[in-house]
Amino acid sequence: MPELPTTTRGAATSRRILDAATEEFAARGIAGARIERITAAANTNKAQLYGYFGNKEGLFDAVLADCLERSANAVAFDVDDLAGWAVAMYDENLRHPALVRLMGWIRLEQRPAGLLFTNLALEPKLRAVAQAQAAGRIRPGDPADLLALVVAMASAWSPTSGAYAATADEPAADHDRRRALLRESVQRAVAP
Repeated sequence: MPELPTTTRGAATSRRILDAATEEFAARGIAGARIERITAAANTNKAQLYGYFGNKEGLFDAVLADCLERSANAVAFDVDDLAGWAVAMYDENLRHPALVRLMGWIRLEQRPAGLLFTNLALEPKLRAVAQAQAAGRIRPGDPADLLALVVAMASAWSPTSGAYAATADEPAADHDRRRALLRESVQRAVAP
């Protein structure tokens, strides 16, 4: 990711660009996103956008990194409560569906294989899972596989679901029912 400006004004401009680009990429994907719409929504120009992010792909990468960081900071990870973590991710997907939409676009347009992210936020989670497994608190197996399963379960009702895309404006009872099912299912899936 390119180094973003450190001045207050520059940081505000890059933040507006990231916010506008997040909406554009989440709605239209990489190929469908238009720099003109992003710069208009961010009240900036192409020269600034390209100066901060290099090109459209660099901007997409920065948007994805920003969304991943925000999500990692919004949802506290507790290896001894993976069910609670999954429920918190369910709620985060309801509040901020952009990340799961961006992930859908990556899978459609870039067709990655293997572990999608090996960022610094993931490494401590994998180590914590491995330690909990070694202590017998979580079922054995590849820590990345276990986390992938929990994330998939938490995203079962997300905007990229193949079965049902939940929205925040649905009745609270529907969300409570899904949270209870998710909590119980994750607890069973990770039990030693």
